[in-house]
Amino acid sequence: MLNWSGMADKNSQKNRSDCPINFSLEAVGDSWSLLIVRDIAFWGKRTYGEFLRSNEGIATNILSRRLRKLEAEGILTKAVDPRDKRRDIYSLTEKGLDLIPVVMELGAWAAKYDPRQPEEFRQFVTMVRGDQANFTKKFIDLVREGGAIFRDAVGRH
Repeated sequence: MLNWSGMADKNSQKNRSDCPINFSLEAVGDSWSLLIVRDIAFWGKRTYGEFLRSNEGIATNILSRRLRKLEAEGILTKAVDPRDKRRDIYSLTEKGLDLIPVVMELGAWAAKYDPRQPEEFRQFVTMVRGDQANFTKKFIDLVREGGAIFRDAVGRH
């Protein structure tokens, strides 16, 4: 395979193509990966049990595989919980934090096209869109420091 510069790419064997959209979808394009990123960034969930209790009802085997894949992709890190050595805490890496604007855009798209979305969410999207660069930077900084976008505003999801 050739990469964008026309040079042979030694990593192209594992990817379907060298297209940047394909690269992104192979990393996080399944049904669950971006929901895990959402749960960390928006709701402050950090443990296996918290992810398992999300509204979407992910199966335990799928959750385990997705967490391992996101860790292998460099999107998440896993560390032993200092308060309870029996469980792990997951955090977004810089690569994972860079997915926050992607998740926000998917939410904005849903706010526009999904009639089930509450008016409060539509208002939030409108507010963010008014100063998107500033809000995005603040959100990423908040999550980088261990916070969550909505956790403190509306409780845990």
